Amino acid sequence: MIGKLVKYSNKGEQRMEQNKKVTIHHLFWYFLIFSVIGLIIETLYCYFTMGILESRKGLLWGPFCPVYGVCGAVLIFVLDKTKNKSIIKLFIVGFIFGSIAEYILSYSLEAIYGIRFWNYEYLSYNLNGRISLVFSIYWGILSVLLVKFAKPQIDKVVENINSCTRNIVELGIFIFLIIDCIATVWGIQTYQNRVLYNKSYKTDSNNVVLQLRQKIENDYFTNERMKKTFPNLRVRLENGEEVWLGK
Repeated sequence: MIGKLVKYSNKGEQRMEQNKKVTIHHLFWYFLIFSVIGLIIETLYCYFTMGILESRKGLLWGPFCPVYGVCGAVLIFVLDKTKNKSIIKLFIVGFIFGSIAEYILSYSLEAIYGIRFWNYEYLSYNLNGRISLVFSIYWGILSVLLVKFAKPQIDKVVENINSCTRNIVELGIFIFLIIDCIATVWGIQTYQNRVLYNKSYKTDSNNVVLQLRQKIENDYFTNERMKKTFPNLRVRLENGEEVWLGK
């Protein structure tokens, strides 16, 4: 009798776990956490494969690599809908959707910034340099780890935070990330104009706003700072030639 009760209890807990919905709060924290973890992984991967320790950040401020955050959140959202969460099926779905998400992000970031943040043309079996077989395999492996290990732990932490406190923290971080994105776009465009076209914003106007813009671009968005933060930025010119801004 006790054994049956335990069995029914376990089934009930599993059913409740399966019925848990991924909310906007969960997605926000998935994005945030995997942006940081992705940056660490990317930095270590670069160091152990090429012997180079350099910045792999995607934003000007903070330890964030948004590509991993977006892909991680998308993968969990998609995989959570998968009824059969076997390791093989998770790997296959993650392989496919991770690759699609990375390809779309590559186009999106280039459209927003006018810059390519990564290029896999040096790897075998790549598609337009935006995705490659080896990284698609990594997405499959990562998907299994996300659903089987990371997601349950993150969900527990998120659900145990006081809702009022959580909302305030999320709003604060969200506003910071918006400002960070704007500053990043501004800085990269300034850097690109300065390096490629020898353009610098100069004015003798008494306009306070223009003077402030000039000071920020000249004193903060320096070539040294931008090169150190984004050492692998590439621009594809109209003739198809790809130019590395930091080289």
